[in-house]
Amino acid sequence: MSRGWRALYLAAFLFMLLSLFCGFLLPQTIRFVVDSVIGGRAPEGVPVISWLVSALGASGPSRMRENLMLAGALVVLVAALGGVCGFAHHRILSKSAEGVTRRLRERLYSHIQRLPYEWHVGVQTGDIVQRCTSDVEVVRGFVASQLTEIVRVVALVVFAYSILFPMNFTMALASFLFLPVILSFSLVFLKSAAARFLAADEAEGQLLAIAQENFTGVRVVRAFGRERFEADRFDRQNRLYSDLWMRLGELLSTYWGAGDMFTGLQMIALCLVGVLQASAGSLTVGEFIVFLTYNSMIIWPVRGLGRVLSEASKASVSLGRIGEIFDVLVESADSTEPVELPLRGDIEFDHVSFSYGGAPVLRDISFTVKEGTTLGILGSTGSGKTTVAHLLCRLYELRPGEGGIRIGGVDIRRFNRERLRRNIGIVLQEPFLYSRTIRENVASLSARYSLSRIKEAASISQVDTAIEAFAQGYDTIVGERGVTLSGGQKQRVAIARVILREPPIMIFDDSLSAVDTETDARIRAALALRRETARGVTTIIIAHRITSLSGADRIIVMDDGRLVEMGTPAELLASGGVYRRINDMQRGLVADEEDFDVLR
Repeated sequence: MSRGWRALYLAAFLFMLLSLFCGFLLPQTIRFVVDSVIGGRAPEGVPVISWLVSALGASGPSRMRENLMLAGALVVLVAALGGVCGFAHHRILSKSAEGVTRRLRERLYSHIQRLPYEWHVGVQTGDIVQRCTSDVEVVRGFVASQLTEIVRVVALVVFAYSILFPMNFTMALASFLFLPVILSFSLVFLKSAAARFLAADEAEGQLLAIAQENFTGVRVVRAFGRERFEADRFDRQNRLYSDLWMRLGELLSTYWGAGDMFTGLQMIALCLVGVLQASAGSLTVGEFIVFLTYNSMIIWPVRGLGRVLSEASKASVSLGRIGEIFDVLVESADSTEPVELPLRGDIEFDHVSFSYGGAPVLRDISFTVKEGTTLGILGSTGSGKTTVAHLLCRLYELRPGEGGIRIGGVDIRRFNRERLRRNIGIVLQEPFLYSRTIRENVASLSARYSLSRIKEAASISQVDTAIEAFAQGYDTIVGERGVTLSGGQKQRVAIARVILREPPIMIFDDSLSAVDTETDARIRAALALRRETARGVTTIIIAHRITSLSGADRIIVMDDGRLVEMGTPAELLASGGVYRRINDMQRGLVADEEDFDVLR
């Protein structure tokens, strides 16, 4: 909590205590009017009354007896002062709580942005969203009301019994004896409720994850006719979520029912003792009114302490879930060494080995991509092609003993990640598009690119004709994740996005897989022409299709994490190895089943 919000929060607590003090002063003021002003009894024995009498002067009660309007004005003044303090308390508390919550959201979102890529891969999006929204909202409720309510109840008990015991020990004891029972019952309830709240919270995260997967994967759901399956899957989780809340509701009902019983017994006991005390002449009418008023002021907040504590238990669960994210270490400390823009030099993989925690994905890979040239990477699914791109962008970090990657002779771990990634443009096989216009997607939501430059990039990626065929052209909304575009159109929009940035290193990770061979050839020709005019652009093309790599200066062939062949297209064809077999198979020159194994 920042210092400014902390000061506001403390101010809210101060006004809460002042409001509480006025709340206690009001019954004492009424008692003073009833017993001293109207009844003529000497106001003695209670510090608050003594303070009130000294403030009014010795003749104060008699003057009020002559003019009861003054007594009424005094009561109204105390009540009004309490109302003003209460208003200030709630207004300042609301402002400070929202400020604290906003700060928490900002810190949480910023922390998530800096978490390792592998963490994002292993966590469900729906669960992250639930922690950033529902859990944060629960914490906001705790900060805005439950925390101050707990403090208020404690202050109520302390203030009230510091006044009631000096007034009448027997009556105060009769009221006090039930409080430990009610409080103990609330604490037992809290322990049971916390576990059920956690289970319900986790079930809600699973429910959101299922809904998010279904909505984002609507094409697959419809294509495979899985609507009924997905509906049943959601229904099962929804029933589990509802059952958890119903069981929690049963626990709450038990608590409230038992709480009503204890509260009723406490009120009955207090009234019986009060009648006996009044019959014995040791309790005045004003004092009895004060006891009943204070008891109502105390018992219901204490009675509601179980609800507050249950909300506090829910908040503790939410804080724990949020804390789990904060406990995840962010990416290791980044270098502050500046990166020359644009980034120049050869790209070197020097005996690189890597695994995701299990079997090795890359095994002692070494190759060099000369600046301004094009490298093609060919290999079967799972051979490690995409891992090469991820390591170059530092989405994953090499551990000690796993080799090194250098650009221009400098280890990439010495570069600032953000600046390094700005110098590398990568197009994935399944590109992500924002639910915005095509123009905004190509420009990466930046307003600094003119429409003419956007159209030029779209022309190079061969998507300009398709865009102009839409009724709204470049202002067409593509829908969430680009759902309104075909796979090939999405890939070409993503290619245009990278081309517009003009990075010195471009990676195409099987990003032409959804494009026909003719369009593929036109895109590669346009990119080759652009490389001639923009000297020094290094390109890496990862593909399954031989034709997509035909214009590469050098090609490496990978299999099971190993580099098995390397050379120019002509050299690899002449060698008669894996590249030659894939080439012959894709051109329809062979059809042996053994040859199909190279594409597993």
